[in-house]
Amino acid sequence: MEKFKEILLDVWREACRNIEITESLPKIAKLLQQHIPLQHIYIRQMDETGLQFETVAFAPVQSALTQVKKTVTVSKESSAALSSWHHAGQISRMQELHEARLAQLFEKIDGNYEIIVGPLNGSSHLCPVLVFVSKSGNLFQSQHLTMMTMLLEPFSLALENDQRLREMVKLKEAAEADKKTLLAKLSRKEIGDTIVGEHQGLRKVMERIALVAHSDVPVLLFGETGTGKELIARAIHTRSNRKDGPFIRVNCGAIPRELIDSQLFGHERGAFTGAVESRKGWFERADGGTLFLDEIGEMPLDAQVRLLRILQDGWMERVGGKQPIRVDVRIVLATHRDLAAMVADGRFRDDLWYRLSTFPVFLPPLRERIDDLPLLANHFSERSAIRFGLPVCLPNEHDIELLASYDWPGNIRELGAVIDRAALLGNGRQLEIAAALGWSDSYAQPAQPQSGESFALPEQQIVPLDAVIKKHIEYALAHTHGRIEGRKGAAELLEINPHTLRARMRKLHIDWARFRENNNA
Repeated sequence: MEKFKEILLDVWREACRNIEITESLPKIAKLLQQHIPLQHIYIRQMDETGLQFETVAFAPVQSALTQVKKTVTVSKESSAALSSWHHAGQISRMQELHEARLAQLFEKIDGNYEIIVGPLNGSSHLCPVLVFVSKSGNLFQSQHLTMMTMLLEPFSLALENDQRLREMVKLKEAAEADKKTLLAKLSRKEIGDTIVGEHQGLRKVMERIALVAHSDVPVLLFGETGTGKELIARAIHTRSNRKDGPFIRVNCGAIPRELIDSQLFGHERGAFTGAVESRKGWFERADGGTLFLDEIGEMPLDAQVRLLRILQDGWMERVGGKQPIRVDVRIVLATHRDLAAMVADGRFRDDLWYRLSTFPVFLPPLRERIDDLPLLANHFSERSAIRFGLPVCLPNEHDIELLASYDWPGNIRELGAVIDRAALLGNGRQLEIAAALGWSDSYAQPAQPQSGESFALPEQQIVPLDAVIKKHIEYALAHTHGRIEGRKGAAELLEINPHTLRARMRKLHIDWARFRENNNA
């Protein structure tokens, strides 16, 4: 052992220094050639199918032979013989391998050569082996077999490191593939949430988020539907000290009243009919992270009492439980309702309101963020192209004008839907914004009505776009005698949602009642 100690230490260093065995094996071979009469070394093992005996790494010492077979086909009989020999764990000379089927798995070299093989540690079904081939005219002596016995452990480690690296590479490739699939489903280029307009229309909102993100103060987000409250809640989470913890969103308005306690706080087995096992609620699942309670105004009064306790001392109880449970959760809440008015009407607890209103954040509607429209439209256009597999078509100046003339009652969510529709209608050629908004392409020169006031424009006259739209809507109202929705209403005639038409009429100051009054007269 002492005579091999120095060379064994050098081999261990090389085995641990290089992760890939294709790098470590040639360096180890150079160290061994001064002590063992080597022609070349190779490592071979079964593949996962059990049908091939493949060469994992090869290191020539003499230039006479530069490579060995990459794979050898394995029969069931040969596989069984190899497994039996490998399990015995003994180094063997080739001539000692009495099983002809086993000897066929190693290289046959003509001339005065000798081969010794040793089993390496590893998965039993892979049967990894180390193979030494001697120089021409030299045979392995007993001390060489003793040295090989000592070398099996560092070679086994080198092979194990290589296999772990390969597994990590496979896992990384699988994770990258999953990431690409997820991004395609989400119509995004990156996993992170994009906040368009954070330096413009949302600048004040982001400034308030920066003030509160690193504390655990509850944040209450106010804003119309579709203004991006969940996106802002995620931004608070990612900018906080809890960013590595879970972020869980719960829509309080979507949970049936009789299940809200079980969903939020969990339940014990047997707490009610159907509770066949204990279940953690959303608060426990969000422990160490952030819980986003959307539509908090829809939470029943009795559930509000339990929410208040958690906010005050961090303790809760599962439904049917007897022991209080401590949770460490940051609460972010959102609503489009007037909670102060609900408190006055008795529909929302005043003590909970005082607790939640510590740090309110108001999200502006899209109609107050017109400067963000070009950036938002570009963002959603790129998203639509990814989602539908279309060429990217960005909105032009005229498209932006059309978008800016709309009132956007559905805010950012509606804008995303309109851009999706425009991309599909344009089929990769352009964005059909006018059609996506429900406007006729011929609105610039409306036909003369059969009776009543004429709204035709003088030839060659250029007027503001809002004026053209206003005239066209008024023409439709005159044609329908002020009827907005329903069969033969203006909305049906213009092929536009009645709510959208009303919003646009308010923006353009159109008095629809006068068309009905004129008809009555």
